Amino acid sequence: MARKKQEPEKKKKVNTDGIMGLVGSTTEQAISETLEINYMPYAMSVIVSRAIPEIDGFKPSHRKLLYTMYKMGLLNGGRTKSANIVGQTMRLNPHGDAAIYETMVRLAKGNESLLHPFVDSKGNFGKVYSRDMAYAAARYTEAKLDSICTELFKDIDSDTVDMVDNYDATMKEPALLPTTFPNVLVSANQGIAVGMASNICSFNLKEVCDTTIALMKNPEHDILETLPGPDFSTGGELLFDEATTREIYNTGRGSFKLRAKWHYVKEGNLIEITEIPYSTATEVIMDKVAELIKAGKIKEIADMRDETDLGGLKLTIDLKRGVEPEKLMQKLYRLTPLQDSFPCNFNVLIAGMPRVMGVGEILTEWTAWRTDCVKRRLFYQIGKKEDRLHLLKGLERILLDIDKAIAIIRETELEEEVVPNLMIGFGIDEIQANYVAEIKLRNINKEYILKQTKATSQLEQEIADLRDILGSPRKLQKVIIKELEEVSKKFGKPRKTEIIYNIDETLPEEEEPAVPDYPVTVFLSKEGYLKKITAQSLRMSGEQKFKEGDSLLWTRESTNRAEFLVFTDKFQCYKSRLSDFEDSKASLLGDYLPQKLGFEQGETMVSMVFCGDYKGFVLFFFENGKAAKVPLSAYETKTNRRKLTGAYSDKSPLVKVLALDTDEQMAVYSSDGRAAIFSTAQLNPKTTRNTQGVAVLTLKKKAVLSDAQLLKTSGITNESRYRTKTIPSAGSLLKEEDSAEKQQTFDV
Repeated sequence: MARKKQEPEKKKKVNTDGIMGLVGSTTEQAISETLEINYMPYAMSVIVSRAIPEIDGFKPSHRKLLYTMYKMGLLNGGRTKSANIVGQTMRLNPHGDAAIYETMVRLAKGNESLLHPFVDSKGNFGKVYSRDMAYAAARYTEAKLDSICTELFKDIDSDTVDMVDNYDATMKEPALLPTTFPNVLVSANQGIAVGMASNICSFNLKEVCDTTIALMKNPEHDILETLPGPDFSTGGELLFDEATTREIYNTGRGSFKLRAKWHYVKEGNLIEITEIPYSTATEVIMDKVAELIKAGKIKEIADMRDETDLGGLKLTIDLKRGVEPEKLMQKLYRLTPLQDSFPCNFNVLIAGMPRVMGVGEILTEWTAWRTDCVKRRLFYQIGKKEDRLHLLKGLERILLDIDKAIAIIRETELEEEVVPNLMIGFGIDEIQANYVAEIKLRNINKEYILKQTKATSQLEQEIADLRDILGSPRKLQKVIIKELEEVSKKFGKPRKTEIIYNIDETLPEEEEPAVPDYPVTVFLSKEGYLKKITAQSLRMSGEQKFKEGDSLLWTRESTNRAEFLVFTDKFQCYKSRLSDFEDSKASLLGDYLPQKLGFEQGETMVSMVFCGDYKGFVLFFFENGKAAKVPLSAYETKTNRRKLTGAYSDKSPLVKVLALDTDEQMAVYSSDGRAAIFSTAQLNPKTTRNTQGVAVLTLKKKAVLSDAQLLKTSGITNESRYRTKTIPSAGSLLKEEDSAEKQQTFDV
């Protein structure tokens, strides 16, 4: 029996519900679709439910922990074991005990991460300024809520915020905490989500409250007047920069510069560092200093040790004899994290959407949100008072005839008929009738009922007052301002981070390791390849190798430490040293200058000159017949800047650049066959690099200055014919004997 030819298995498509039609089959799916289906929900979850803080200043993990402690009665009670808190929190936050405890550690007073810690801790909770100091296990430490948490949970039971189901819908938790102050700016917060991050520095509580009040009273208030800068729990010094601070306040992005605080102890010839930038750790500083000492970059330190104890942070530096503490600290600021930056990214979730906002915008959003919380509280209070008033109104009816009420109750045979009969007898509703029916027998007297009903007018007045506040934005504002003033007065603290104004941030240049100096020969090709060859290598080498189509432009003897300038057609100058280039060989192409020096796209080298001791000057010759004489010292920088913009005038194309130690006789040529000889002494040096210079050639129409040469290398024999006493000069027609082939040179 012939075997039936087996048909190939057909590919099955993915069902709309994402389940494969046939196990083991494969399908094609666009990567964008895969990301959208599988990755986007995860990304959104991380952004909204984990990493980015909301307007109350908390991430969900913080909120769940603090609310659990609040429900455990730890706001007013004594401390309990941290393990107990962690276990209870897992009813709201099912991410594991380790993650919950780490969150608790950061909120604890012992860790010193926050200016105003929310957890009053006992035991070892590590330190924010230490990388290696581990916190103790949860079974050893104890905690309760700090007193400032009264401001986090104030009126939380008065419907001020939404209560939502926890992950398994077995209990409720707050969507936000009704903080009575802008905690979003008071507590430092950092989070990394998917495709975005948040990094909010902490500000002083009193200054934030004052700024919020000032903005509520005057939206045009200058924030910098009441909020001069951030305040960090580790103290240190903030190097104030007004432009940078205003940019961060306006955009929510930028960096604050911080540095350590220190003092010199003369008795022991040592420096004690007591406060460091918030963004670093003592071990990081110690490691960096040890690395610099080992590399020989710091020789002033005899010993450095970490003497941090229960008294607080302290790094001690023993100095060698004769060392100036101020100079050493300036050097350490530049070379180590003792001076660091805190990058800001004020990314906050507003109604579930991440937004990067400036300080003013954040405070405006917080004020709007807090106003909504206060309104909800007022609605809740009005509702409660109206319910009470409604009951008392029913009680007033009973006051008219207490005997009738007693008779109705006595004559009613069935218990379930008592309330209906009272409703009929006095014309009250069911709620009022139930309230009357529940009054104790001993309280059915005129005195008690009169006493209760007297509160009716007071309740009516209170309700009217609350409605008045609710309907007046100005009065609502007063309520919020009063709460802010109370918080500021009760919990405000002096600044920890000192602000340094008018600081000179020009730190001394780094002392570079000694560069060996020895004779070298420099070769430069027409396409910009540079070779530096030692004398020994040059003696042993053969013919110089160049790229196909390239050839030698010039060669010169120099030394390894020599500095040089490269001028380009983009009016820029690049500064470098021969020591920055590896020793080469004749058989190699060398280093490509545009790539080595970092030329911009399309930028071309025009000339290269050696600087020497910066005592001479640079001559620039332009097509329009002008020449500029600029001292070499104008290109000497006090810092390690490698690129200078505006290196020469951009009014006319550059033809030639020459560097001279002393004044020389020059020959200049025009494109219409004329030449002139003049002395560079006739040119006055200009201190500005981009000077237009003075005319040296009077050019005819369509003619341009085409070349410039030192007279001694120009090949001109009849010098008197072309010499001129004044400039500019029209020059003389170049004779054949004076236009002999010039010596190929590139004066540097």
